[in-house]
Amino acid sequence: MLSTRFLQTAAIAASAFATFAATNAFAEAPMAKVQAPGFYRMMLGDFEVTALSDGTVKLPMKDLLLKTTPAKVDAALKRAHLGYPVDTSVNGYLVNTGSKLVLIDTGAAGLFGPTLGNLVTNLKASGYSPEQVDEIYITHMHPDHVGGLMTGGAMAFPNAVVRLDKADADFWLSEANMNAAPKDSQGFFQGAMVSLKPYVDAGKLKTFTGNTQLVPGVRSVASHGHTAGHSTYYVESKGETLVLWGDLMHVAAVQFANPEVTIKFDSDTKNAAAERSKAYAEVAKKGYLVGSAHIAFPGLGYVAKAAGKGYSWTPVNYSSGK
Repeated sequence: MLSTRFLQTAAIAASAFATFAATNAFAEAPMAKVQAPGFYRMMLGDFEVTALSDGTVKLPMKDLLLKTTPAKVDAALKRAHLGYPVDTSVNGYLVNTGSKLVLIDTGAAGLFGPTLGNLVTNLKASGYSPEQVDEIYITHMHPDHVGGLMTGGAMAFPNAVVRLDKADADFWLSEANMNAAPKDSQGFFQGAMVSLKPYVDAGKLKTFTGNTQLVPGVRSVASHGHTAGHSTYYVESKGETLVLWGDLMHVAAVQFANPEVTIKFDSDTKNAAAERSKAYAEVAKKGYLVGSAHIAFPGLGYVAKAAGKGYSWTPVNYSSGK
């Protein structure tokens, strides 16, 4: 039987511990305030696809979206439990075909603010190195898609060939077009020129025109409108298809229900809306997997027809990959 003295000692110790726990630092560890490395991996037939996060950027969508009203945008964002300005993902996609390592879009690096520029870091965290990338396909030459081509004034991907639609290269690499553009748009041209220059100088920029088979299993499809040469990329293996949309759409909470809504970043709003509606209809009918640059990371999921003119989005189910 326990002695009275032992029980008294234990009670005193328990009381002291409770006092310590109430007054000391178990809950005082500093908050980490960072996410885990931003990559997500899945198989598509025999191909390995790795979604890479460049980060998120807060955008004032009530000011940017067109063919709607701020009140309607606000209501849609609230239904989706989104804060304002809207945290908008910037995603790239790395495709390992077994013979080629292909990166689709490179993020912003330092061209679009301090919250972006993480794509190369996350590529490394995913187990690859920039030197291993064979080909880079650009959906279009806005800064949040081409800025990551450069690091420290040099090529971030020194062994890669960069490919994009000739119409986009001709537009964004033209000093005449830059000089004719509004001053608040000229930075887009400057960012494209700086980002592509070392690849141009090294003979590593290779343009194509419209629909083109680039490597076995990956092809471009013209989707001009958001920019003069905007392209989507189809990745196909063993009967499975992933369609990488680039900037065919920006705000899932608004534009799936209302495909006619455009954004001020569109060069040609009429064609951008038409290409978006066509893309929605195709992937919904055929059941293709979609990867989108600005849907919440990893930006992968499926589209289905909804009531009326709208569509719905279902993100891919998370898998540990094992």
